[in-house]
Amino acid sequence: MTRLGQTARIRLARAGALAGLALSGIVAAFATIAPAGDAEVRQSAIAEPLAIRPEESVLPSSGELIREERFQRGDTLAGLLARLEMDPDEARALARHQGMRLLRPGTALTATFDASGTLHSLDFLGSRDTLVVFRRSASGFSLSEDRAQLETRVAMKSSVIRSSLFAAADAAGIPDAVATQVADMFGGDIDFHRDLRKGDRFAVVYETHTFQGLTVRSGRVLAAEFVNQGRVYRAVWYGTADANDRASGGYYAPDGKNLRKAFLRSPLEFSRVSSAFGMRRHPILQSWRAHQGVDYAAPTGTRVRAVADSVVEFVGRQGGYGNVVVLRHQGQYSTLYGHLSGFTRGLRKGARVAQGETIAFVGQTGWATGPHLHYEFKIAGQARNPLAVALPAALPVPAAEMPRFAGQVQPLVARLDLIGNSQVALLE
Repeated sequence: MTRLGQTARIRLARAGALAGLALSGIVAAFATIAPAGDAEVRQSAIAEPLAIRPEESVLPSSGELIREERFQRGDTLAGLLARLEMDPDEARALARHQGMRLLRPGTALTATFDASGTLHSLDFLGSRDTLVVFRRSASGFSLSEDRAQLETRVAMKSSVIRSSLFAAADAAGIPDAVATQVADMFGGDIDFHRDLRKGDRFAVVYETHTFQGLTVRSGRVLAAEFVNQGRVYRAVWYGTADANDRASGGYYAPDGKNLRKAFLRSPLEFSRVSSAFGMRRHPILQSWRAHQGVDYAAPTGTRVRAVADSVVEFVGRQGGYGNVVVLRHQGQYSTLYGHLSGFTRGLRKGARVAQGETIAFVGQTGWATGPHLHYEFKIAGQARNPLAVALPAALPVPAAEMPRFAGQVQPLVARLDLIGNSQVALLE
């Protein structure tokens, strides 16, 4: 018996078992894990009668067979279609179809056959969340693309730092995009270049977007907790909508304080400090001089971010600094970024840039012995240590919005309590 026939028998057997339960009038439903009082967790099974109308059927349509395969990295289209046990001639014709170029590694395909093994349709999720469907027609296969209806679910996971944030995220199956959001959320309070310690831990509640039960990508982080050197930091997403129903929001502490600082602690997402603020022996001049900034070692081409909303005051070359960008921020603040390999397209004096926006790229121009970023933070023209200066915070939740804020974030805080107490990974 072919694998296709075996799959069909298994599916029909499962459907028959389900039909037996349904016709007996009993369906078992299992409650999901949810937080209760004092962080107690209950799990129960509930049996309820379910009336089945005679015209309803729980069995699959007669003779319909379904197979699923995943397009693995290194696969060929011929090999993939052979695993689906398609007719060889049709498989070759389908492999040459222009629409198959929309298939990407890691994508799952669903194929529907009749009892004789003839392919009726083949579908998969393409780029930009489109559902690509091949259907049998008189001339072969027709192609259609429609907007896929993705389902949003909530994942809850936790991990412990052993070496780095991303290594801990990988160990817990947390996507890199989620780990990056966590770093951005707490970047104003935790220097992820210097402050991480072995044994630090974090928990995160985030959205996942799924299609036909398969995860397509991760979404927004809804809540997170980070315990760094024994100090606990928490953040929750609080969103609002304007008159045109456009969503906006940000991350706040559970008491309503804005986690977004007026300035990011570091202009690079991840790097290491190669030269600190203060007196040092200059690596080229070989004399003791005051180092009025911080050097971050990073590969050439690493993106450099604006640490705050600002206006470009200078972009160009400046002596030993090489390629430089100077930004002017609100009040008496300004920042300088030196030794750059290049600037983002369109960056010019007077241009406005937003916090976190890429302005340039790490390089080795000017007086530099290796690729790194020289970063200066000034208040009223005086250089200050960017790793130690107190950074002002953005505005908190307005008092008039606090009741709405409390209602939105309370369930998220309960989820963080659940993960912290159970140390498990959950998906709803």
